[in-house]
Amino acid sequence: MFFVDAAHFVMGSFLGYLWCIVRIFVPSSSGRKRYNVLGALNAITHELVTVCNDTCINALSICELLRKIRDSVGVGEIITLVLDNAAYQRCALVSELAKDLKIELLFLPSYSPNLNLIERMWRWVRSDCLNSKYFEQFDDLKYTINQSLLMVSLGKKREEMEKLLALNFQLYDSAKYERG
Repeated sequence: MFFVDAAHFVMGSFLGYLWCIVRIFVPSSSGRKRYNVLGALNAITHELVTVCNDTCINALSICELLRKIRDSVGVGEIITLVLDNAAYQRCALVSELAKDLKIELLFLPSYSPNLNLIERMWRWVRSDCLNSKYFEQFDDLKYTINQSLLMVSLGKKREEMEKLLALNFQLYDSAKYERG
C-alpha cells in the first residue's frame, strides 16, 4: 500500500523562529519557481518512489509514477494507492493505466490530508530543507530537496521516519480489506 501526493516546494523564504534585540535583514529569493515532487510512500517499508519536475504535476506525471511503482514492486504483487481527490488523479487516462497495471486506486474523502501518510513526510522535508534557509540559485533548492529525499530512500533517516510515519490512524495488521 502506497500513499500518494504531490508537494510543491516554492523558492522563497520560510522563516523558522527568530528573536533578536537588533533588527536583522534576512535574504530572500524572489520569483515563483517551484520544484514539484510527486511521491508514493510505502506505508510499511517507508520506501519512497518519486517523480520530480519544475513545470507541473498532471495526469502524465501520475502515469509515470504508476509505472515506476509497478517496476519497483514487481508484476505479481497487489498494489493499492491511496490518493487525494485531485482531478488529474481521477481522470480516465490514469484509471485505465492503473487497471492495465493491476493497481487499485483508493481515493480519500475531500479535504482530509490528515489521512494521507505522505503529508507528514512532506512537512518534515519542508522543515528539513526550507525553514530558515536561503537559496541563491534554484538548482541549490532542488539539490537540497533531492538530498533529503535520498536520505529517506536510503534509510539514513529511518529512526526519524519510524516516529513520524507511525500508523497511528489505523492498524493495517488487523484491518480486514476486501477487494470488490
